[in-house]
Amino acid sequence: MKKRVSVVAAALFALIVAVVAALVVVSAPARAAAGFTVSGGRLLDANGNQFIMRGVSHPHAWYASQTGSFANIKSLGANTVRVVLSSGARWTQNSASDVANVISLCKQNRLICVLEVHDTTGYGEESAAITLDQAVSYWISIQSALTGQENYVILNIGNEPFGNNESVSANWATHTRNAISRLRSAGFDHTIMVDAPMWGQDWRFIMRDNAQSVFNSDPDRNTVFSIHMYGVFDTAAEITDYLGRFRSANLPIVVGEFGHNHSDGNPDEDTIMSYAQQNGIGYIGWSWSGNGGGVEYLDMVTNFNAGQLTSWGQRIFNGANGIRQTAREATVYGGGNPPTTPPTTRPPTTPPTNPPTTPPTSPPGGTRGCSATYAITGQWQGGFQADVRVTAGSAAISGWTVSWTFANGQRVNQSWNATVTTSGSSVSARNVSHNGSLGAGASTAFGFLGSWTGSNSAPTVSCAAS
Repeated sequence: MKKRVSVVAAALFALIVAVVAALVVVSAPARAAAGFTVSGGRLLDANGNQFIMRGVSHPHAWYASQTGSFANIKSLGANTVRVVLSSGARWTQNSASDVANVISLCKQNRLICVLEVHDTTGYGEESAAITLDQAVSYWISIQSALTGQENYVILNIGNEPFGNNESVSANWATHTRNAISRLRSAGFDHTIMVDAPMWGQDWRFIMRDNAQSVFNSDPDRNTVFSIHMYGVFDTAAEITDYLGRFRSANLPIVVGEFGHNHSDGNPDEDTIMSYAQQNGIGYIGWSWSGNGGGVEYLDMVTNFNAGQLTSWGQRIFNGANGIRQTAREATVYGGGNPPTTPPTTRPPTTPPTNPPTTPPTSPPGGTRGCSATYAITGQWQGGFQADVRVTAGSAAISGWTVSWTFANGQRVNQSWNATVTTSGSSVSARNVSHNGSLGAGASTAFGFLGSWTGSNSAPTVSCAAS
């Protein structure tokens, strides 16, 4: 009997210990994930706020001396820069110290760094291209520069890791899963970005159809998919169908590269940007400057000069649904919680579904009218850039016209988001189709490039509403 009591007592003691241990485990706080995370198909920054990439690619591997580009890209409104790096297989290797400096420049300029290895481009077609596994070896070799930077850095394992060789591209899912596994096993806690095969355009839908299995293979469930949109995506239907399937599946997708034109066709950049804005999808345009090989038209600025925007640069930075209008800084830099759609004080991404054909005859509680402000946002010898913000009065308006007279002989050379006409020194700017209808107190903006000699004083502007 004594022995039985001892056994029962021992068993009871063991049970108490187990319960206490269980309580301790339950009450222990969950370990916060490091840096960026993915939740519900959305990318969240380290503060748990949604982050929507609005940025451009910078060819650092080929123009390593152009370190001023980080500040210049930020000055035009970007919240992200995708940085081209080389493992050393095809171009000069970017060392750990160089990558650490790149990250420092991103942080100084309050940009999120998407780092990519470019040597994988076109594997299966390009004889010098390396595998994703070799790219992972490079990441591991410079891990010292990356550890602890999870709040600011996203790892894009390899650029366009397969060409159009279908038998090789068919292995995309296996190679990608293995690469993610190696990075996680090596201790990388960063959000990982993976490019599509077939020069990034996935025209056989290999990434699309295998994305769920690849995402599930990541033990951190912290993988983002990147589609590159060039000639394959030349219609609105192709763009909305591809991106829409990821959104419906709650899988995170970004447009990791796109342009306004390309040798393989004419991408529909307007739909890319508008659909991305409407659906909270990130986009990164190609590319800042320094393009060659017949695609020089993809330069956004001339000779790395932020004061010389090309037509493509004007479109992506200053156009409808462009970077300046829609980018929100990551809250790890102290910015506000980035909304998934522009606030009411910003222009609508698209006209209302059923816009009124005429304004109400008696606007309730307000007077139809508008005001405008004129600001010089950049100036260089002989040239300048100006932005004009239009704000509706206490009632909604369906259109606006802003007028002013230059006092010093300035001229408007190129404009966006408004139809501008000039007569001598007099200038008139009228809304375009997507930004005329404004709710009470709502604002929109347009801009232009101009020329000046002698002086460049800001004129007094007036606004008339309709």
